Order: sequence, then structure tokens, then C-alpha cells
Amino acid sequence: MSRRGDGLIYIGDMSILPAMRRTMQEPTYFTLAALLDGPLHGYAIICRVHELSEQQLRLTAGTLYGALERLSGEGLVEATGQEIVDGRARRYYRLTGAGRTALQAEASRLAQAASVVVERVGRTTALRGTV
Repeated sequence: MSRRGDGLIYIGDMSILPAMRRTMQEPTYFTLAALLDGPLHGYAIICRVHELSEQQLRLTAGTLYGALERLSGEGLVEATGQEIVDGRARRYYRLTGAGRTALQAEASRLAQAASVVVERVGRTTALRGTV
């Protein structure tokens, strides 16, 4: 992986997530975060996203599978296999190296943005206390 002057991250000649210049949507962020601990099948991803978001985000199957298809096309996740459970195919997905990098970049961006507000709130609170 390398960085060039255009702000993108490259693997060979291919840039990963040229769209990372825009912010990552919350369902995407939590879907990638759900896969940090290892491969999961669709329903397990839905449950993990709900847990990680402290019950604030509940993905539907349609939203999840559309996102997984898009993320797979962007090289951020990949299908790792499937098994048959109760007569139904269960496909597993895993986070790729590019997906981990994109998630880390978004987490850093969010932390930096939050620190601006936290710092300013602390300053304005301190100023109000002295007035």
C-alpha cells in the first residue's frame, strides 16, 4: 500500500475507495466494524451491527446485501465461503486489508471531528464558569 499526492491509498496501481473523500455512511461503518473480529454470515452481521451501534442501527437484509455487494465491488469485503444450514445457503464475508484501512481512516476522521467539539465544549464551559 502506498499514498500519493492525491490523498488516495493505492494497492499497486489501483486506488482504494476514491469515494473515501466523502464520509462513510453509518451502516457501512458498522458493517465493516462488525467484520473486524472475523468472518460472519449475513444474519450475524445484522445482529453484530445492532449490538455495536448500541441498538441504534437495525439493518434489513436488503440493505445489508446491497451494501455487501457494493463493498465487495470496492474491494473492502469478500465472500469467504458458504455452508448449508437447515437447507439454506449461508455465505460468510470477511474484511479485506483495504477494508480495514478504510475503516481505520474513517474512525480517525470521526475521532478528530469529535475532538474539535469536545475541546471547544470544554473551553466554553470553563469560560462560562469564570464570567
